[in-house]
Amino acid sequence: MDRDSDRLVETAIKTDLGFVGSRLDWIFEARARSCPDRAAVVSDSETVTYTDIDYRADALARRLVHLGVAPNVLVGLYLERGIDLIVGILGILKAGGGYLPIDASTPAPRVNWLLRDSGAQIAVTIPSLAERVTEGSVVLVLADSDTADEEFEFDDSESAQAVDRTPTDLAYVIYTSGSTGTPKGVLVEHRQVVRLFETTHQWFGFDEHDVWTMFHSVAFDFSVWEIWGALLFGGRLVVVPDETCRSPRRFRELLRREQVTVLNQTPSAFRQLDAADRNATDAGLSHLRVVVFGGERLTAGMLAGWMDRWGDERPALVNMYGITETTVHASFRPIHRGDLAKPDRSPIGVPLPDLRFLVMNASGEPAAVGEPGELYISGAGVSRGYLHRADLTTERFRTLPIAGGERVYRTGDLVMADQTGEYHYVGRVDDQLKVRGFRIEPREIEVVLETHPEVTASVVVAHDYGDGDVRLIAYLVPIDPGVKSGWGEGIRTKLADELAALPFYLRPSAFVTISALPLTGNGKVDRTALPTPLTRREQDAAPTPTAVQSRVATMWADILNVSAVGLDEDFFDLGGTSLTLIRMLERVNANFGADIGIETLVEEATVRSLARTLEPDSPQS
Repeated sequence: MDRDSDRLVETAIKTDLGFVGSRLDWIFEARARSCPDRAAVVSDSETVTYTDIDYRADALARRLVHLGVAPNVLVGLYLERGIDLIVGILGILKAGGGYLPIDASTPAPRVNWLLRDSGAQIAVTIPSLAERVTEGSVVLVLADSDTADEEFEFDDSESAQAVDRTPTDLAYVIYTSGSTGTPKGVLVEHRQVVRLFETTHQWFGFDEHDVWTMFHSVAFDFSVWEIWGALLFGGRLVVVPDETCRSPRRFRELLRREQVTVLNQTPSAFRQLDAADRNATDAGLSHLRVVVFGGERLTAGMLAGWMDRWGDERPALVNMYGITETTVHASFRPIHRGDLAKPDRSPIGVPLPDLRFLVMNASGEPAAVGEPGELYISGAGVSRGYLHRADLTTERFRTLPIAGGERVYRTGDLVMADQTGEYHYVGRVDDQLKVRGFRIEPREIEVVLETHPEVTASVVVAHDYGDGDVRLIAYLVPIDPGVKSGWGEGIRTKLADELAALPFYLRPSAFVTISALPLTGNGKVDRTALPTPLTRREQDAAPTPTAVQSRVATMWADILNVSAVGLDEDFFDLGGTSLTLIRMLERVNANFGADIGIETLVEEATVRSLARTLEPDSPQS
């Protein structure tokens, strides 16, 4: 860090927390003894204490031990967001096992593939999800605290921890996407997570007064940071409901109501929160003391509006580059107003104290200062490797003489070191686009598009129109959701000079307006969910909305308080919530004399799909 005034570093006290050589569940048990009546987890209207969670987790652990769970035995964790999810994690760890998190929204075929590929023979779940599990060999344990011990008989002296547990035991396996299309499970031990908090405490000073949110999917390793950041320090964890995650306005209200102090966000998710905050009139986020970014490339420029409203000290804004294979976070960098001078840069700062970065150029030599190269990471956070993928583990986890014989992880990320010793994220080695023979980095174009004050977010992708005709498509999210047709093309005109400054092969061929960037369960931009751009001919030939579609769209616009709604725009992407959805359906049913339930829109919440239900015999193309 190059600023002596950096508040995070200046005010932090280097403290030996005593975490090293411990386990996640051991530290939690110590917290439960020292602050038994303190609120541990909040979910909807329910709040449970550290004692409550510990007791329920012990009960689950006894059942799992009885079923044969022991150190390094993997147990599926297939639960909805809520208190049972936290109990499930702790129960599995207390039994000595490692947890395999499966998001409740995961399609059934993928759930069964994960259980089969991982070899998990036991899964903790609930009845409504259990019916989706068709892997016959998997024993399902229901996470029902009211009947926790009824299925088994235990001796009064039997301990919940009937096995020897050590810090080197497996804590969890999280599956990440693979370049070959086959997901791969990353094996992470207790000690690797524990040292993450020990080594970052000097910067953050987390304590029992902090309130964290669990915003991200349990199948995304950002949730590891969120959950244990609260529970290891005796803080309070607020589990964010799914529908609130999808509504920036409701999420902001939750942050205000729960007086959240530590917020963790991917840049894509934060853009939406930032937009909601921009339109708010209260000081609802005044309790925030730090915002941690991770999971995606963060450019300083996207924080300009936020800094205008809140400054750069409280909350502190921290970018933490990291990957699952090196245990969540690998670097630390506070972002300050001075960084706005280079808005397209993505500073990731310095490695965590127990990690080392090695940047290698294409020749396999250490890259020079200012030269992009592939990042290799060594140190205490490097995980065991991949589950049942010895070949891939050997390929990605290596022992390099140039790294002093240490085991390193080859990240596939391009970074660059500067003269101060800090690092900057450049992109993926394999994420560059090739258009008309040119290799390009999409973010270079996105930075230009986002300089326009009417654009809140953008993403640029390559689209193949057939016969090798590959063009760049710019998807733009307007600040005003009620923009008229052709707004995106208007941005092309307004940014004519800026775009003209780019090489011709970096200029998008089409500009598509979307209401929000589609996100994956991990909070990252889902490029596969972007709409296919229409050709001019297709746009001209697009059918006029039917009478039913027009009536439904008008009702949606009124309920959502927007000027217009497209036929294929998602209700929740437009700011709708579960309560808004109920109000909308009540109005539609009253106007059409229908009786349509919420389940009708589970798969697709668009005007087109709802109109199809109201008028099934009419063409809805």
